[in-house]
Amino acid sequence: MSADSSERATVRGIALHTVDLVAGYGSGPVIHSVSVEVAPAEVVSIVGPNGSGKSTLLKAIVGVAKIFSGEVHVGERNVTGALPEDIARAGVGYVPQVDDIFAPLTVRENLEMGGYLLPRREVGDRVDHVLGVFPQLGRMLGRRAGKLSGGERKMLAMGRILMLEPALVVLDEPTANLAPAVAQTVLNEHVRQLARTGASVLIVEQRARAVLAISDRTYVLGGGQLRMQGTPDELAASSEFVESFLGGNAVGAKPPAANGSRH
Repeated sequence: MSADSSERATVRGIALHTVDLVAGYGSGPVIHSVSVEVAPAEVVSIVGPNGSGKSTLLKAIVGVAKIFSGEVHVGERNVTGALPEDIARAGVGYVPQVDDIFAPLTVRENLEMGGYLLPRREVGDRVDHVLGVFPQLGRMLGRRAGKLSGGERKMLAMGRILMLEPALVVLDEPTANLAPAVAQTVLNEHVRQLARTGASVLIVEQRARAVLAISDRTYVLGGGQLRMQGTPDELAASSEFVESFLGGNAVGAKPPAANGSRH
């Protein structure tokens, strides 16, 4: 095993936690004192209205947004303010809402680009591993990524992130601009496939009911602050959450059980 492989092996069991995170952009903070945790092999979702700071939280975690105060820990590493490539080396894979693939390149070339931190001799084996997780990609290896459907693009983006065998996968609005049926496939099949690899998943998603169905726990952001948190069952029992995010009364609004169904 190479030194790089040994380093990745040491972070396979990592979890994430942020401590009183204040982050934003040049104009100032967007999120204020946000603390979240993701345990190993856990799927954690973040929901909230538009402008609540969900994507900013993810960007601060992966080194894209500015951190004004607070801390980000990946396993036992304090990665607060680290460069995105160093956070990737720590075992974190990030799929942004847009610009998540290289459209002019083929599917295979996109996967190979995802292994940019790997020794060249390991890239082929990692491509084979990703095709084992997402076998549909094997039928389109020579196709230009820009010719893929929306759902196929998201699958490729997730596969590209898997090239570095991340312990934590961070997904920002993976169903944005997708038709409802395609969005269900992305969440119920592709995201669950990520979880089955043993990675933890932190996902921001506007489709609250759908994402609760695949989550172990959920955080609710509002106005840049943490408003609620709990398991899907706990949140579904909250009239405030149901009325604000599930669009109905508590009766019959409970999302499908998730904890046993995603494994």
